[in-house]
Amino acid sequence: MRAFKYIRDPRAFELLADETRRKIIYLLRAKEMTVSQLAADLHVTTQAVYHQIKRLLELELVEVAREERVDHFIETYYRAAAEVFEFHHGDAGKGESEKHFKEAFEALSKIGLEVKADEEMVHKVSELDADMGKIGLSAELEEKISQLDDVAFFTKSKVYELAQLALMSDRQFEQMIAAEKALRKLMTSSVEREKKR
Repeated sequence: MRAFKYIRDPRAFELLADETRRKIIYLLRAKEMTVSQLAADLHVTTQAVYHQIKRLLELELVEVAREERVDHFIETYYRAAAEVFEFHHGDAGKGESEKHFKEAFEALSKIGLEVKADEEMVHKVSELDADMGKIGLSAELEEKISQLDDVAFFTKSKVYELAQLALMSDRQFEQMIAAEKALRKLMTSSVEREKKR
């Protein structure tokens, strides 16, 4: 199992919205398990788990760890594809990205930041985020970073940031700064801090 993996496929966001799938990933991060073992831990049928595993395999969130012959059957053991997944939502479809930002704005109110986030605001923030997401590393370089097994998760995040800064052109850097400034201006003009008591 890798320590770290980048996920860009927007379908993975939808897949992990389901609590059962998140529990499967959590269990498979801890140890290799078969479908029947997962079903017993989750108190669901093996058919239900098999269906979920199949979908998680398709998006490379879990992988086959090993297979063992037991009598006349072959038992397949699964594991999570990584200990930590980092989701890059810049590649998500427009509607998907806007949905996530709308949920994020709603969550901000739980920490005392009220944001006037109408549809136009959500759309603008999503577009700015997509612009910043376009200034990234190649998928090949991201994969190399994710395979650095002897490097901690937070260090890998910093490796990604430093490589991105080192490899982007001056024009790309200026575009990223301009997009971040526009995003900050939009946020500061829309946030009402919780009034002091």
